Amino acid sequence: MKMLLFGLSLLITSGCTVLPKAETYAVHDFGFALSASDSSQTSQAQINVIAPDWLADNRIRYRLLYSEPTQVRFYTLDRWIAPPNDLIEQLLLTKLSNQTWPLTIQLQSFEQQFNLPGHDEAVMTFQAISFAGSSENPTSEKDFFLKENCPTADAKGAVTAFSRLTPRAADEIMRWLNQSN
Repeated sequence: MKMLLFGLSLLITSGCTVLPKAETYAVHDFGFALSASDSSQTSQAQINVIAPDWLADNRIRYRLLYSEPTQVRFYTLDRWIAPPNDLIEQLLLTKLSNQTWPLTIQLQSFEQQFNLPGHDEAVMTFQAISFAGSSENPTSEKDFFLKENCPTADAKGAVTAFSRLTPRAADEIMRWLNQSN
């Protein structure tokens, strides 16, 4: 009986539990938020970022191109705060607040790709379509393929790389719009 009480007191005082701890998710964005002054500027921009159903969720995707290039994987404990298309739209509304013509971005890929073990990059492909005024006919279209090296081969590295890549994508879109208009 004394051994049972001794074992029980050890268990209680050591802080150990028999039940497994619930895993918590880390929630990420691109590292910047709209301020009140930024959000008031977005009213004139007409920007819509769309994604296919399979990409319109908040999971952070990665792919091991060197071993299983057709398998898309997801980080278990890391998520975007919103689907990538929503985060990108928020960024574009801020950066392209002076855009007066409608702009549609069709997101095609947004994933971390490992070419070799430990060598990975964030990859984003999309098509940008601009329209004149309220016309439904596109005036200009361009395909974009952007990538950024990840500083580490994990979810944190992917988030860091996408935090650099998305503002660069906005700059590329702005440059394209200035050239095409």
